[in-house]
Amino acid sequence: MMRILLFLATNLAVVLIASITLSLFGFNGFMAANGVDLNLSQLLVFCAVFGFAGSLFSLFISKWMAKMSTGTEIISQPRTRHEQWLLQTVEELARDAGIKMPEVGIFPAYEANAFATGWNKNDALVAVSQGLLERFSPDEVKAVLAHEIGHVANGDMVTLAMIQGVVNTFVMFFARIFGNFVDRVILKNEGEGHGIGYIVATIFAELVLGILASIIVMWFSRRREFKADDAGARLAGTGAMIAALERLRAEQGVPVHMPSSMTAFGINGGLKNGLAGLLMTHPPLEDRIEALRRRG
Repeated sequence: MMRILLFLATNLAVVLIASITLSLFGFNGFMAANGVDLNLSQLLVFCAVFGFAGSLFSLFISKWMAKMSTGTEIISQPRTRHEQWLLQTVEELARDAGIKMPEVGIFPAYEANAFATGWNKNDALVAVSQGLLERFSPDEVKAVLAHEIGHVANGDMVTLAMIQGVVNTFVMFFARIFGNFVDRVILKNEGEGHGIGYIVATIFAELVLGILASIIVMWFSRRREFKADDAGARLAGTGAMIAALERLRAEQGVPVHMPSSMTAFGINGGLKNGLAGLLMTHPPLEDRIEALRRRG
């Protein structure tokens, strides 16, 4: 489940750096004419510009970040029959899904996993772990690849960027309202512009609200996993998709060493319960398998 958390981490870093920089340089373009109150309409526009900038920047560098953080080696010229088969299989699946051939890579990890990323469906990257290639059958590997191609064909990464842009906008908006409240009401700052209390309170609120807003993004991610499984079943066969998920469930005890920031939109999301379940990028494998069985 590697892609979304990397996207979220990059996005959060961009938004926080932009916020801190603007605050330190005293940018108050959203203040009312009296220099004391907030102009809420101007503030909303300001937050939308920077909120969507963070999500779009994260989207455009997603392939580069994925390669760097996982050590993915792109297959440009296949050196083995396994690499040749991998390229041919991805090419076949991409053609059936109606997208251009993505880059194909392998990353060094023992656990069975895979991911897809890219800023649009015709400029994507699909990568699988060495462990998955070594232990899964060809039909199971094809089903995993079909699942990832499904994410690409469904445009999940672009949709995620739009959702994250909206979330960023309101996180920044309400964080600045909170910062203004702390500065004016609690700290009694009555001068023009904001004091240090506003900066600290705003950054704190952005962190807290950003974590809470991630629940919305993770809900979206879980919903899209079912869609990607459905696409995988159409492209590789329902039986093969179920078999691949069953194999992943059997390997749940294998430690996952992929960077936590790269776990979204991979095939293997792990299991969590309780409140932590709200921050899961993937539904439980049992639920995904049952949904495919109902599909018939």
